[in-house]
Amino acid sequence: MVDASLYVEGISDTGKVLTFTANEAMLHNYCEGLAEDVAEIIEEHLGYQEYRVVTFKPNAGINMKGFLMNPIFQGILIMLIIGGLYFELQSPGIGFPLAIAVLAAILYLAPLYVDGLAQNWEIILAVVGLILVAIEVFVIPGFGVAGISGIILVIVGLSLSMVDNFSFDLKDVDFSNLVTAFATVTISMLLGLGASIFLTARLWGKGPFDKLALTSEQTLTEGFVGVPPETVLQVGKQGKAQTVLRPSGKVLIENKLFDAVSTEGFIEKGASIEVLKYETGQLYVGKQEEE
Repeated sequence: MVDASLYVEGISDTGKVLTFTANEAMLHNYCEGLAEDVAEIIEEHLGYQEYRVVTFKPNAGINMKGFLMNPIFQGILIMLIIGGLYFELQSPGIGFPLAIAVLAAILYLAPLYVDGLAQNWEIILAVVGLILVAIEVFVIPGFGVAGISGIILVIVGLSLSMVDNFSFDLKDVDFSNLVTAFATVTISMLLGLGASIFLTARLWGKGPFDKLALTSEQTLTEGFVGVPPETVLQVGKQGKAQTVLRPSGKVLIENKLFDAVSTEGFIEKGASIEVLKYETGQLYVGKQEEE
């Protein structure tokens, strides 16, 4: 009736949109009757004098399912799934971020499964995709076929679970709903990844959570060493070559044995030595001139 190209004989010419008032619709047999309310339809048009009108009132469970299936909230859940997995990969062990990701996945898939939208194979696709991504991150170096395949399976599984289909045959699925589902999943995943990277830099870089992790470095220029301090303190002391140094061997300093390297090549056993320097965990000694 809103197609201006259609011609209806005696009613509407081409180039005009067909509109009817209620009485005009009755006149041209486009409706069967007029009624002010439901009671008038039941009593006068259907002929029932005794009846009971039952009004559907959604309970808390139905309201909750409707809230969880809201496209905006579904997008937030997908962001939590991606963000939780990202933060879990940034920290050792299994902890709070993974729990958030699992909970978000349950809240995303459960109402769709109960409502008959999400099929078993769609959930399996999403889970297999996540497993492939995890294998790519933890097992296979770089990022290749497994990672890309995993991302595609996650997008396809989560998207198809939002539309009413039972197989890959999508001929009965509204194309606009399919586009909306894929757009929701893809955009939410990108936003979740971007937000995770941003929050990591802001909160854990120089943000309020910076003190939750030890990020300071102990450098050699500040006097920190990664060896027993006793070895470093031998610099400048004299001792004896306990073995032949060719150029490495052992030296005796204040009745304690140390590994050392001769800076002069060969030093015979029993010769007097002096510790000249300490570098890369090693004492360097030279032959002490006898007076």
